[in-house]
Amino acid sequence: MQLLKRHWLIASGIIVAIALLAAFKFKGSDKPQYFTTKVDRGDIRDVVEATGTINAVTTVQVGSQVSGTISHLAADFNSRVKKGQVIAQIDPSLFEGTLLQAKADLSNAQANLAASKANAEKARATAVQTKADYERTQGLTKEGVMSQQQLDLAKANAESAQAAVSAAEAQVIQAAAQVKQKEAAVTVAQTNLNYTTIHAPIDGTVIARNVDVGQTVAASLQAPTLFTIAQDLTKMQVYASTDESDVGMIRPEQTVTFKVDAYPKDTFTGRVSQVRMNATTVQNVVTYNTVIDFDNPDTKLFPGMTAYITIPVATAKNVLRVPNGALRYKPDMKAEDIRALYKKYGLQGGEQTRASTEGPGAGGASGKQWRAQSQGSRGGGGDTGSGGDTGHGDTAQTRAPRLDVAVVWKLRSDKTLEPVRIRTGITDHTVTEVTQVLNGDLKDGDQLVTGAMTATSGSRPPGMGGAQPGRMR
Repeated sequence: MQLLKRHWLIASGIIVAIALLAAFKFKGSDKPQYFTTKVDRGDIRDVVEATGTINAVTTVQVGSQVSGTISHLAADFNSRVKKGQVIAQIDPSLFEGTLLQAKADLSNAQANLAASKANAEKARATAVQTKADYERTQGLTKEGVMSQQQLDLAKANAESAQAAVSAAEAQVIQAAAQVKQKEAAVTVAQTNLNYTTIHAPIDGTVIARNVDVGQTVAASLQAPTLFTIAQDLTKMQVYASTDESDVGMIRPEQTVTFKVDAYPKDTFTGRVSQVRMNATTVQNVVTYNTVIDFDNPDTKLFPGMTAYITIPVATAKNVLRVPNGALRYKPDMKAEDIRALYKKYGLQGGEQTRASTEGPGAGGASGKQWRAQSQGSRGGGGDTGSGGDTGHGDTAQTRAPRLDVAVVWKLRSDKTLEPVRIRTGITDHTVTEVTQVLNGDLKDGDQLVTGAMTATSGSRPPGMGGAQPGRMR
């Protein structure tokens, strides 16, 4: 029993010794473990990405102006057609009957016109005769041969005959008008009959056929679309919806690349031809149509395909690049410790520069907003990194932070941190261009801190500021 108790005491002592040794070991090594990425040189492309639809440059919808039953189709999907070619026929029977009736009405009106002209001639002859009788009666009355009553009767007959002439001439005019009306009806009937034959308005390819033989088309309210013809499928366009924050960077004649789902390994090239000013607003999101012209010599791409477009708006070649994670990183140190490091390495105005590191991907600003503000500040004039900050101690309370100036933290060979103030250029939202090193030393191959954690850390991802002991920083 005593032997067993002794063994338990020995085992307990060993466990306590191991626990104390582990505690002292971890306590002595409670230093942050840094996650780093190397500074390198390379190219950066700042691009605008959008989604669009492929369309033919000229697309014509062929409709029918008359109603009827399709009796014949001379074109189908993908058919090549020439301008004026017959592509469909609507049953013309009813329209032929209407034309015959209109022609018969015209003939009747023409006969009425001829009869009216004959009646007018007859009325004129009667008027001449009655006028001569009146003149003779007037002379005989003066000689006393004819009575006054006979004279009055002759005068009345002459005036009546003259009125009949006016009425006959009016009937001639009316008959002539009816002839013109019937001629117009014949023209309308002939036109409707002609419309039963559908012709191709342009040279092109039929990309849609919406009717079949025997189908009835009704054109009472609007012309139904029978065919859709694309004029030239070797030259096409992409209509891309671009965000309002991007249209200011898009210019005509810019080279554009895009991909389609049908050919995922192929990249197609086009040029911006127009940014249309007609805005489209959907759920308070404003977009503008960007028209992109491209050649399609092999007709590989079809109308209606979805294109994933990349529009390069800025390019920097063989420049020093830092990861965007390094721009977001802030060490978990006290404010006085950070100020001491800034002073040690010759950085002044540290609080302002720390605020400027809230650039791409940090704080509340989106990448696009940061990029636009950064480009705008570079076009400004003052250099907060060299002339404004250094030696004057300007802070965020006295001067607004410049978003193109940032501080990155370099991991030295002795595992200590060195702050380096830089001026940033364009970004592809993964890496950012270094246009100028304002304070400190930064070169290709240097290790920049993108995140940190202590030896007793949990499972939070690197790069999160404000960590406490036992958590990642």
